[in-house]
Amino acid sequence: MADQTHVLFVEDDDVIREATQLALERDGFVVTAMPDGLSGLEAFRADRPDIALLDVMVPGLDGVSLCRRIRDESTVPVIMLSARADSIDVVLGLEAGADDYVTKPFDGAVLVARIRAVLRRFGHAGGGDRAEPETAADGGPLTFGDLEVDTEGMEVRRGGQPVALTPTEMRLLLEFSSAPGTVLSRDKLLERVWDYGWGGDTRVVDVHVQRLRQKIGQDRIETVRGFGYKLKA
Repeated sequence: MADQTHVLFVEDDDVIREATQLALERDGFVVTAMPDGLSGLEAFRADRPDIALLDVMVPGLDGVSLCRRIRDESTVPVIMLSARADSIDVVLGLEAGADDYVTKPFDGAVLVARIRAVLRRFGHAGGGDRAEPETAADGGPLTFGDLEVDTEGMEVRRGGQPVALTPTEMRLLLEFSSAPGTVLSRDKLLERVWDYGWGGDTRVVDVHVQRLRQKIGQDRIETVRGFGYKLKA
C-alpha cells in the first residue's frame, strides 16, 4: 500500500514544499522534504527512498545535477518538477536519468497518479498491480545480433558484456523485443511503458529511446518517421 512508500521531495519554495508534503502524506506516503539539492542528496543517501521528486531549480545543487548524482548510485525512480515546460528543462532532466516529469503548477491528484504510475512500473509498494510487457513464450533469452535479452533474469548483454539499464529502459527494451520488426508508436509506448491512460508528452519516449540506443547500439532501434520506432530483428 501507499503508506509503505517513502518519497524524497526536494523543493526550495516553502509554500509548495509544505503544501505538497501535506497532500502526499494525506494520500498515505511517507515524505522527506528538503529545501535544496545538497540536503536532498544527503537525505537520499541516508534514507534510500522509494522515489524522488526533484524540482529543477533548487539552490546548492540543481535538480538536474542531483538527478545525475542519484542515478550514479541508484536506479530509484525519479520525477522532475519544473515551473516551465520548456524543451531544455524537460530534455535535460530526462537525459540526466529522470523517468518522468511534471510541470508546475500541478494538481495534487495528478501528481499522485503520476507517482503511482512510476511505482507500478518499478514494482514498488503503492502502485498496485503491474502490467508486464509480453515476452517470449518460453521465457528464454532473445537474441538480436550481438544483443541478448534475458526476459526471465531481466538482464541484457551486448557482445557478451552486461548492459546496465534503468527499470524504465528495461521495460522499453522488453516492449521492443516482444515485437521485433514491428513499429511501435510513441503513444503506444507511453501507454505500455509509462502507464499513461491519457495523452502524455512524447519527448519522454524520444529521450529514453536515445538513452537506450547509447547502451545497446545506435542502429539497433530504427526511427520510422511519422510512426514511431522498431527494433531491428
